[in-house]
Amino acid sequence: MPGAGVMTARFKEDNALSLNSAAAPAANIGAHAMSAPRQATSESLLAAVLKSLEDDKGEDIVQINLRGKSEMGDYMVIASGRSTRQVTAMAEKLTDRLKQEFRVICKVEGKDAGDWVLIDTGDVIVHIFRPEVREFYQLEKMWQPGAAAAS
Repeated sequence: MPGAGVMTARFKEDNALSLNSAAAPAANIGAHAMSAPRQATSESLLAAVLKSLEDDKGEDIVQINLRGKSEMGDYMVIASGRSTRQVTAMAEKLTDRLKQEFRVICKVEGKDAGDWVLIDTGDVIVHIFRPEVREFYQLEKMWQPGAAAAS
């Protein structure tokens, strides 16, 4: 019976792994601590979004508080990337970071084209544009009426 030998080998391997794991509890504690998701509050998601966009060299990053203005989320973040490649890369990295750090699965639209990517985290709505597309739609003016006068 070839299957019996395989089971015995796996059992021995599992025991060896268990013994090794017990011998190094500090290493396991660190691994579990790193994989534990952070609390996904609106503010913690916003901070992570802003940090990710800054780390990826996003330009003209604007955050808009939507509380009292809309039920779709608590915050909106608008940023620019210099090219379709950068816009797409920023969106991919952001969604990966939020998944790893908070276990948040984002809804993403427009990533294939790379002109304008919309990322919905639930509490934070993120728009990443190429500069020309951002200028055309001017979302800041729609959500922050005083933004045009401040520029």
